[in-house]
Amino acid sequence: MRVVSLHYSTTLARQNQPHTIALHLDFLRRTQIGAATFKVKDVKLGRQTSVVHVTLLQDGREEVVGYITNSDISTEEGVSFSTAWKLQPEPKPADLSKFEKDEDPNWALREKWPFSDFRKATLNVRSFFPRAGQPAPGILDEWLCLRNGENWTNEALGSVVDTFPQVIESYILGEDPYSIENERSGKKEKQVGFWYPTVLLNMDVKKALPKEGVKWLMVRLQAKKIKNGRFDLEIVVLDESGDVVALSHHVCFAVSAARNTAARRPTGDANESKL
Repeated sequence: MRVVSLHYSTTLARQNQPHTIALHLDFLRRTQIGAATFKVKDVKLGRQTSVVHVTLLQDGREEVVGYITNSDISTEEGVSFSTAWKLQPEPKPADLSKFEKDEDPNWALREKWPFSDFRKATLNVRSFFPRAGQPAPGILDEWLCLRNGENWTNEALGSVVDTFPQVIESYILGEDPYSIENERSGKKEKQVGFWYPTVLLNMDVKKALPKEGVKWLMVRLQAKKIKNGRFDLEIVVLDESGDVVALSHHVCFAVSAARNTAARRPTGDANESKL
């Protein structure tokens, strides 16, 4: 999304379409730590929206491909109606002014996520989970901010919708491994041994965050069906006012963690798949 933002501010500056409003990604192969090359191809340039195709490559492998639609949210106009939609069950209220000292009565800081050595990206966020536990095994709530002090921007929403507790682990373990109580009691983490690769990810961006970004965003994660090692994820991102920032849907697999740590085939093997 940052690559696309740069493309629209330089090559496609004449379009005046700075905001990504829709995104579709297919994850073909597993990525790795290190340099990546992004290729951008203009697919359709229009007055209201434009679409580009983006490819992420590493060592000559196409690993992620996507179509991204941009527009200018500030110029959108047309019919608007309140649908009275809200999260069900409703999350507990949060006083973000009390988060810094971890004094909110309903939400508490989880210093370190379980299995963070395997999921290193989780070390980059500070997450607050419900003190009384999650609403249900298949529903997970969190407030999160960046640990380095930067704010969430629209270009970072892809990271927001892909940083969440793993819903399947509550079912496997028969308890919530991300609970505040588990961490503060010093309870030893139980090993799960699963990897949850995303097959595809869609995102619908509903509003433009301030240019300087926002510190806190809330995420509601829900799985509707988990069967034969394949499951869905619905993710809702809200800002401090409770307004919907983005909606995301994922198709995921649950496979052995060894599939993510196995040695790669020789570089350049175009047939090597993510799974």
